[in-house]
Amino acid sequence: MNASGTIDRPYTHDPQKQAPMTSSTSEPYGSATPAVTTTGANDTRQNRTREMQLIPEALARAHMDERMRQVEAERRASRLVAARRIQRRAERVSLRARRALAMAVMQ
Repeated sequence: MNASGTIDRPYTHDPQKQAPMTSSTSEPYGSATPAVTTTGANDTRQNRTREMQLIPEALARAHMDERMRQVEAERRASRLVAARRIQRRAERVSLRARRALAMAVMQ
């Protein structure tokens, strides 16, 4: 997987498109030997370490996106409350004006 990604823009977040994390059958379980010496395996291991380093950044980005959605929802709710308050005030003023007009016509 020769992915060209950066810290800000990783190649992919899709687990289906990531390199499989399989170990070699020739190395013993838990050994500290390096990866198989083929170029593809080294690229896979290199991509895996980059992707592992990007996980906290991706989590932070997702957390900030969620927080921004919450803040926007709170802003919309506060605007709605303010609009309803203004509407009730306008209705009261309109009713007061109609009463004053009715009183003026009656006299």
